[in-house]
Amino acid sequence: MLRLFPLLSFILFVISPLHAEETSRNYTFAELVHKERAAVVSIRSAKLAREGGGPLKDFFSLPGDRLKQEIREGSLGTGFFIDSSGLILTNYHIIAPGNRPAEEILVRTSDRREFPARVIGKDAKTDIAILRIEGGGPFTSVVLGDSDQLDIGEWVVALGNAFGLEETVTVGVVSGIGRALGTGPYDSYIQTDAAINAGNSGGPLFNIRGEVIGVNAAVGASAQGIGFAIPINMVRKILPALEKEGKVTRGWLGVMIQQLTTDLAKAFKLDDDQGALVSEVMKESPAEQGGIVRGDVIVEFDGKKVTQMHDLPAIVAETPIGKTVLVRVIRDGAPLQMKVKILQLKDEE
Repeated sequence: MLRLFPLLSFILFVISPLHAEETSRNYTFAELVHKERAAVVSIRSAKLAREGGGPLKDFFSLPGDRLKQEIREGSLGTGFFIDSSGLILTNYHIIAPGNRPAEEILVRTSDRREFPARVIGKDAKTDIAILRIEGGGPFTSVVLGDSDQLDIGEWVVALGNAFGLEETVTVGVVSGIGRALGTGPYDSYIQTDAAINAGNSGGPLFNIRGEVIGVNAAVGASAQGIGFAIPINMVRKILPALEKEGKVTRGWLGVMIQQLTTDLAKAFKLDDDQGALVSEVMKESPAEQGGIVRGDVIVEFDGKKVTQMHDLPAIVAETPIGKTVLVRVIRDGAPLQMKVKILQLKDEE
């Protein structure tokens, strides 16, 4: 009998990796929806608003009508559980329509239960917010994937509540990554042809392994057939701060930048069009104190390459406050290196 143990050990060793691969297998669309739908919630935010009608309205209304002067305005969106205790990830604009915080937030789960929710963290610059509901758990939660491993052409599935229609499913592929749309300093969206309509905002974008790789974002009416999602790795970086502090603290360099073009690269005696062109340096900023001037092209910051203009804001934002970093620039065609001490970006909300 003792001679069988090595053989049994070998069999177990072989079987275990096969089981591990099976747990991260690719799902059919139907299997994925069945597995993940319970983690997706609908969100309604509300604020008190005065009914219109002007100062003479009271003279032309019945006494009972005056009790209805305060009405509710709501914003419908989607969110999803990121842990079983009731922590929900969604968009900032869902819980603060028009950048005005909602007075009341209600969450409706897939089994038709409704809970009041409180905001525990928000960040307008990345359009991300975290909510918490109390009681009713444990809840089904999602698995966060790795958006840096996305491939163009990869299948994705968006779950949400499009136009208020619960449990809407759309399917598509990744059409592009790192899209800068000009919506903010840190935008770097995943582009997909999976339909993302009003009401889908804040919902999860899954790969076919059942991992969330993005948070769906609202798109303009002119963007027909094109949807965008916030990469989940960008969200991962700010989640600890949102949970602990309720907001995100970012580094500040103090420059205005613009994208290099081929013509500008030639004018500034550059070999290529990589880097961020400094168009303005703010007074008494870390950049000014470090010696950066207008016309410099920043090509490396704290050991990280700056290949495009929109690379720099995200790199600076993630730099610890008070850290002195090395910044490489090209000035008049010649490389220079300088030290800059990063300060805290003031809250603009």
